[in-house]
Amino acid sequence: MTDQSQIIIEVNGREVEARPGEMLLAALQRAGIQVPTLCRMEGLLPTGACRMCVVEIEGARGLVPSCAFPVTSSLKVKTHSNRAVQARKTIIELLLANHPDDCLYCVRNGSCELQNLAEDLGVRERRYAGERTRQQLDSSSPSLVRDPEKCILCGKCVRVCEEVQGVAAIDFVGRGSKTVIDTAFRQGLNMSTCINCGQCVVVCPTGALHEQSYAKEIMDAIADPKKVVVVQHAPSISVTLGEEFGMKAGSDVAGALVTALRRLGFDRVFDTSFSADLTIMEEASELVHRVKTGGRLPMMTSCSPGWIKFVEQFYPDLVPNLSSCKSPQQMMGALIKSYFAEREGLDPRQIFSVSIMPCTAKKFEANRPEMAPGGVSDVDAVMTTRELVRLIRKHGLDLKDLPSDTADTPFGERTTAGKIFGASGGVMEAALRTAYKLLTGTELELAAIPAVRGLDGRKELELEIGDLKVGVAVVSGLGNAHKLMQEIQNGRSGLHFVEVMSCPGGCIAGGGQPLHHDTEAVRARMQGLYKLDRESNLRTSHSNEAVQRIYREFLGEPLGEKSHALLHTHYHKRSDVI
Repeated sequence: MTDQSQIIIEVNGREVEARPGEMLLAALQRAGIQVPTLCRMEGLLPTGACRMCVVEIEGARGLVPSCAFPVTSSLKVKTHSNRAVQARKTIIELLLANHPDDCLYCVRNGSCELQNLAEDLGVRERRYAGERTRQQLDSSSPSLVRDPEKCILCGKCVRVCEEVQGVAAIDFVGRGSKTVIDTAFRQGLNMSTCINCGQCVVVCPTGALHEQSYAKEIMDAIADPKKVVVVQHAPSISVTLGEEFGMKAGSDVAGALVTALRRLGFDRVFDTSFSADLTIMEEASELVHRVKTGGRLPMMTSCSPGWIKFVEQFYPDLVPNLSSCKSPQQMMGALIKSYFAEREGLDPRQIFSVSIMPCTAKKFEANRPEMAPGGVSDVDAVMTTRELVRLIRKHGLDLKDLPSDTADTPFGERTTAGKIFGASGGVMEAALRTAYKLLTGTELELAAIPAVRGLDGRKELELEIGDLKVGVAVVSGLGNAHKLMQEIQNGRSGLHFVEVMSCPGGCIAGGGQPLHHDTEAVRARMQGLYKLDRESNLRTSHSNEAVQRIYREFLGEPLGEKSHALLHTHYHKRSDVI
């Protein structure tokens, strides 16, 4: 029997259930009928901009964009009629007529949606010719590159930047055939409000947006016998990388990843989850200090560099609320150029420090002048997950075939508190485990804190720690952060600690991750991290013996003079520039 809330429509000669008022494309997809689209974005209102999803409706309506056509009873639809298919093919042919013919050299070769649709629709010749529009490459950002000549004006980058992230660094400029997507006054990303999150890259269907690559500098350093090249990999990398080599989403490939990095030529391989534990020691201590001394609250996490620039630009009055802690990437970099260099008898300038991150904003962070004390950068080059995949394949390696190995000491040991940093809520949960210990002297009995887990854009919790009721909030996606920041500015009380991740879902869905934006894959990565945590005996950062040893041998104590000099920094109000 059909649910009374459902209606029946006819699609390609068979009955399909649909919900009154929903868009036709949603009903088709639920029925397993594939209709192509270039501009559609899950969770956002349809624009019907690309017209790739046109289907034929029997009667006077003819061709309609299924993404923006509401379902009504008695519809008769043909999704792949000759007329619909020819219309889609013509759209692709017109787009290609104004598109560069450099697919073999394009970073999106093999993963370009325009290229795939041309293949699917059998485009084999150029039917439309004319002078192509010429645009200037924008490589002004330390994180991102814009190639407007490859832009097909689908608008997805504009929408994610404005509607999801609340940044609006780019928009449609000009009118008619002169329309382009650009920054204000066409001055380049470095002069815009761009926070380098890279979500625009993830949704872009072509090579119009991609990350700045430092792969050549990295490989040149590896080939230089005078350089000691070390690499660190972020918590979310190991539960993501396997997807690109045919493994189940969320599979932990940390051991094979270490082997791959060694075979690529890195001299030492470190785990950023170690410095995530270190971050918690400093950050939880800072939170406790602020609570006990009446410091500025709520304290806000500082692990996400896109979020930091967001506060500096849009909420400069809240800069004092940011934790002064460097991110795990930068803490590891600082220790490599100090503790590790001293231990190995190396000149810090002899070390070339690389990080593998799920985040394009980490490239921006590594270039911040605050992260180069004495002119020596904490981190010399940042590579995204996507770039690492290309490098591994370039060297003929396959993660499925590689044996497991362990990261190097002294930065190879980690707890799962540091590992869950990769998911939204992970920093909060790890910090609360240690803050509870610092405030009460006992361990938090909760095996997990479900209230701060999951893919919801905003989560809140009030936790009793001794006699204190600690209010915390977890936010991912900067559009959600806008709302919470405005509440705080308007005098909201009761919050002590706020975690913000720039990307919706956290680092597992970062701007440097695989380009397919599959929610189920992101969920599986999150579950992969929590599975590691559930099965571990070491679940608190303060139980990491390697972290305790580095305090005894080198740093002294959390928030001490040496740890503050190396592991903390400062942020400031900035204009809309790098």
